[in-house]
Amino acid sequence: MKQRIIGFDLARAYAIFGMFIVNFNMVFGSYKDQTIIGKFLSLFSGNSSTVFVMLAGMGIALMTNRSEYSNEEKIKLRNTILKRALFLFIAGLLLNIIWPADILHFYGCYMFIIAFTIFYDKSYFLKFATLSILIFHFLIFFIPYETGWYLEKFQYKDFYTINGFIRNTFYNGWNSIFPWIAYFFLGMFLGRLNWTEIKVQLKMFLIGLSLYLTVNIIQIVSQHISIPQELSEFINADYLPPFLPFMLSTFGFGLMLISGFMYLGNKIGGSQFAKNFASTGQMTLTHYVSHVTIGMMIFSILAGKDLSKDLTLQQPKEPLYVLLFSIAYFVFSYYFSKLWTKKFKNGPLETLMRKISG
Repeated sequence: MKQRIIGFDLARAYAIFGMFIVNFNMVFGSYKDQTIIGKFLSLFSGNSSTVFVMLAGMGIALMTNRSEYSNEEKIKLRNTILKRALFLFIAGLLLNIIWPADILHFYGCYMFIIAFTIFYDKSYFLKFATLSILIFHFLIFFIPYETGWYLEKFQYKDFYTINGFIRNTFYNGWNSIFPWIAYFFLGMFLGRLNWTEIKVQLKMFLIGLSLYLTVNIIQIVSQHISIPQELSEFINADYLPPFLPFMLSTFGFGLMLISGFMYLGNKIGGSQFAKNFASTGQMTLTHYVSHVTIGMMIFSILAGKDLSKDLTLQQPKEPLYVLLFSIAYFVFSYYFSKLWTKKFKNGPLETLMRKISG
């Protein structure tokens, strides 16, 4: 179990690094950059956030992974998850004031829904994931996806209205419940598997590889043949909107990456090096909030940017600059985690959440 958890936390450490790259590049760089490094940074777009949500689902599954619970234990666990969901929801809304691409309040929504399904058989999680994807694609026939968006600047115009907030939360926000909760449900399914078995690791990796290659081959072919524009946009959509091909591709990437880290955790989980990286993964909440506050402020000073003004009108930083800063900030986060866990069991914000929620 110890090595299994380390493999999970190693995957979370990767997700943190990917999150740094995506968010620093989104604010200070340019996702349209076609240089080699620019294209490398774009590989993390979508894949990083989706893995993050899948791992969150796995975390809840690992937290509730005993074969049997009494009714009192079930109520206690469900209440704990509901309290954490409320904590993340409120924290996310506060963070949204300075970080419009916040994912925490969406996490709170996912966890609220998940709290009422945690003791279902794992096969139901795949059914729920499928249903959430279908609901999203059903809604898109009735509500234009760009409703509420100022896509040129990636700003949501009516977020702070009742209609806008509901639409953003359930349908077309950065990580809206439909279809993004599908990643959370898939993570719940993965968390119920026995990752100590090599055959499970291999099976999940091969399924992920098949999904990823299939979608990417279709996308490449679609760009070299004559097909309707609407179909081309559906096949090649990236993050906004999260159409089915995007979701299947990121499902595949996530399965490959998580399987790889679970295998790695089983092999080197006892090493001090792996434990140090695992401690970084255990502080995802702290590092998430840190990089969109402290990290953004430091980067803006070094890059000569004014965060109080429209960054889309300012010259984007070179991809190499974004990559180097992301690496440097991850190294800082790594050593902070290493030193912090010598005295404390959980990260600063993780400790606060646990004290409030139990």
